Amino acid sequence: MPPTLASLVHHSALKLTVRAGEDRLDVPVRWAHVSELADPVPYMDGGELLLITALKLDAEDPEAMRRYVKRLVGAGVVGLGFAVGVNYEHTPDALVDAAREEGLPLIEVPRRTPFLAIIKAVSAAIAADQYRAVTAGFAAQRELTRQALTAGPEGLLAALAAQIDGWAALYDASGSVAAAAPEWSGRRAGRLTAEVERLRERPAPASSVVGGPEHEDRVELHTIGTGRRPRAALAVGTAAALGTVERYALHSAIALLTLTTERSRSLQAAEQRIGAAVLRMLLAGQPDHARAVAGDLYGGLLDAPFRIVVAECGPAPAGLAGLAEDVEAAAAGAGEAVLVVPEGQRLVLLAADGGAAVAACGEYAAARETARTAQEQPAGEEDDVVIGMSAPAGPIAAAGAYKQAEQSLSVARRRGRVLVEHDQLASGSVLPLLADDAVRAFADGLLRALHEHDATGRGDLVASLRAWLSRHGQWDAAAADLGVHRHTLRYRMRRVEEILGRSLDDPDVRMELWLALKATAPESQGVV
Repeated sequence: MPPTLASLVHHSALKLTVRAGEDRLDVPVRWAHVSELADPVPYMDGGELLLITALKLDAEDPEAMRRYVKRLVGAGVVGLGFAVGVNYEHTPDALVDAAREEGLPLIEVPRRTPFLAIIKAVSAAIAADQYRAVTAGFAAQRELTRQALTAGPEGLLAALAAQIDGWAALYDASGSVAAAAPEWSGRRAGRLTAEVERLRERPAPASSVVGGPEHEDRVELHTIGTGRRPRAALAVGTAAALGTVERYALHSAIALLTLTTERSRSLQAAEQRIGAAVLRMLLAGQPDHARAVAGDLYGGLLDAPFRIVVAECGPAPAGLAGLAEDVEAAAAGAGEAVLVVPEGQRLVLLAADGGAAVAACGEYAAARETARTAQEQPAGEEDDVVIGMSAPAGPIAAAGAYKQAEQSLSVARRRGRVLVEHDQLASGSVLPLLADDAVRAFADGLLRALHEHDATGRGDLVASLRAWLSRHGQWDAAAADLGVHRHTLRYRMRRVEEILGRSLDDPDVRMELWLALKATAPESQGVV
């Protein structure tokens, strides 16, 4: 405890007497200061016990004393020590009355007690309090360290909660509660995920205080880790602001959790190198070697169908880091393995089919699509993420799955989509793939002569060709669709062959013409 006016009054060697403010002696004293200035307020910092002899004051003037004491109270002075037997034999009534009116403790200092003795007493008490705080802080640090080494983050949080007489919670990279102590605090910590997410968006290290009518207690949030994007966050809740000892414990916990996080980062880098080797072996058609290298770390991934995901980003690949964090956090929460291999502006994932990591990819893509729709993240920005996902596969078919993921990635980029799954390509239509400038340019060139012919008003060759191809060359059906005689349609198709210099008997010619018609159809112009 820091020194208080009460502890100074009860100090037997000082012989102090209280003349006013007896009910406010429990206030802490930050320092004792001597000043004979008529207005010492500009030199006060708040929390001081001011010691005076009234050398330059008319201490018997009631109005002057009211103004003087009022200014001291406004400056945060916690007590006034008045030395008797120097300029005044007794404490003037005007000063006592003014102190009582303002509620300022007034302490009478006898002549035989030098101001220096009071200052020394305050200084010694402050030093003793700081020593106790440091000693208690070191003890807390030792206990937190012991718990971190023997019981992991959960034990550390339990020890921290006991040290601060409150609760503590650890959040993972996704902002979800990873651990909390005591157990009842998990639900309370879960209500702070939005604040944690906002904190993680700020440059590290970052901290914030949460409190108000909607919260049961005062909560401090701190980021954990040394990277640009925090790897975790710590929340501590207490009934009041943390004291010196509690602050020591909190800082020790942050340091220990940071060390744990950075150690985890190094282990993760080693795991990524193993994962990269496993992936290379799978793509090289060596599943047995890949399984041997994967061991217990990734071996479970190769025992069931998996998906390969390839993600790309622009020159500022911040989005890839976010995707990797979301996927790893989801996999960790579900207790499943996931292989993550960064490759510059690319990220390759191998995840269990139907697992949490694959679901996290979908959720990430949906969130990015929503942001684009709301114009929060317009398509085409440098950190846009594009994702291609393969169909389910096994170790033997890994190379094919990787090619599927790359094909899906290409289609996603072409369509302006965040995520395309290969399953969607197999079950969908090839027509959206025609939404390409090169394809349209080819189609326009192939059909240009027919359009020019129709523009002269000498027939409707384009519409006739479309009707004939859509009816698979059936003359009567196509002619009925057009409302013309079948001989008229036959004549038009001969003109098409003459103008194009190509035979409609050739299936390749019919295919190219049909695709050209679909690529230039009005409904295809909206396909992206």
